[in-house]
Amino acid sequence: MIDILVGSQMGAAEYVAEQVAETLVQAGYEATLHLKPELDHLNPSGVWLVITSTYGAGDLPDNIQPFADQLAQDRRDLTTLSYAVITLGDSAYDTFCDAGRKLATLLSAKGAVSLISALEIDAQHSALPEDTALAWLPKLIEVLA
Repeated sequence: MIDILVGSQMGAAEYVAEQVAETLVQAGYEATLHLKPELDHLNPSGVWLVITSTYGAGDLPDNIQPFADQLAQDRRDLTTLSYAVITLGDSAYDTFCDAGRKLATLLSAKGAVSLISALEIDAQHSALPEDTALAWLPKLIEVLA
């Protein structure tokens, strides 16, 4: 079971998450999208895939900020959790992909283990974000297998 935590301000990260979830299901995994993730509704011993855009000055999108606040304030140990991060951003800004980095830092501070290097998708490149994510996904699937 893979919990996909989505942070999307304008819809791009949500679309990427839907495409990734569909591909994971086709690969035989159970994947659940969380468009408004809540810490108490997630498996602390499972796999979390965070897919978020970076908004404003390196901020988290409105729909995932409450989750980040819960995570920061919560005292639970997440050493049994594995995670991966996909972040959408624009390298024209010095806060490129900061939202994903912030969430990865929070998860790591709770003891969660990163499965694979984060994917940072740059809006400056011509490839569609979902195509970039789907090209990266086999690396994650290989680690999960």
